[in-house]
Amino acid sequence: MKKIFLFTFIFSTAYSQNDSVYRAEHLAMGNPNNAVSKISSPRNYLMVKPQFVHSYNRFYGIPNWVAWHVDSTWLGEIKRSNDFRADSTLPEQWYHVNEKSYRRSGYDRGHMCPSGDRTTTQKDNSITFLMTNMIPQAPNNNQGPWAALEIYCRELVKQGKELYIYCGGNGEQKFIDSGRVLVPKLTWKTILVLDAGSDDINRVTSTTRTIAVVMPNDNSLISKHDDWKIFRVSVDSVESLTGYNFFSSLPKTFQSIIERSVDSE
Repeated sequence: MKKIFLFTFIFSTAYSQNDSVYRAEHLAMGNPNNAVSKISSPRNYLMVKPQFVHSYNRFYGIPNWVAWHVDSTWLGEIKRSNDFRADSTLPEQWYHVNEKSYRRSGYDRGHMCPSGDRTTTQKDNSITFLMTNMIPQAPNNNQGPWAALEIYCRELVKQGKELYIYCGGNGEQKFIDSGRVLVPKLTWKTILVLDAGSDDINRVTSTTRTIAVVMPNDNSLISKHDDWKIFRVSVDSVESLTGYNFFSSLPKTFQSIIERSVDSE
């Protein structure tokens, strides 16, 4: 019994330490709605992975938000794995959205943390294909301006930047998968842009760049050829829409200034 207990304690401690490391990286700028890793919080269930951190909603079958940090260390030459699958780390008694859940729905399995942001190792890339990292996205949204913004973000990283990103969906449009998976009306994303470096929070100033977008998740309201820039709004606008508090770890003075402006670069 002592050996079993000792093993369990060591394993749990190691997992907890790793969990803290991943939170420290991806949630360095804040936990938008104070998500917690407790089954008693099924609408705001915090899930921590080495590649990203997310708040999951059991009753909607999608994440409320996904947060990740991306710098040059996350970008490599690994090809897209395309291994869509259920997330086995969800509580066993919850429904596990799977690779077939979106079939014949008319919606893409839309990545929140993009496959292209995790290309250093095959494992990193594969994790982005867990269905807890997906929302049903209209093809014109997912394959159009949403994808273009993802590419633009990686271009910034290749130019010597590092980014802190949150994204998700908002509003109720319909349900698919026999009522188990919500299709949001909108998709949104907020991005904080820094020059690559260390001690990131203390390098944020009143002139730090932020980018925020809100896009319709409906093929009739968005075109694949739309420029992502026409969907730019302020971070404050996304906070008003979602009720979340982004970049809450920053000093309030800087946070209020960088969140009120609309990016124009």
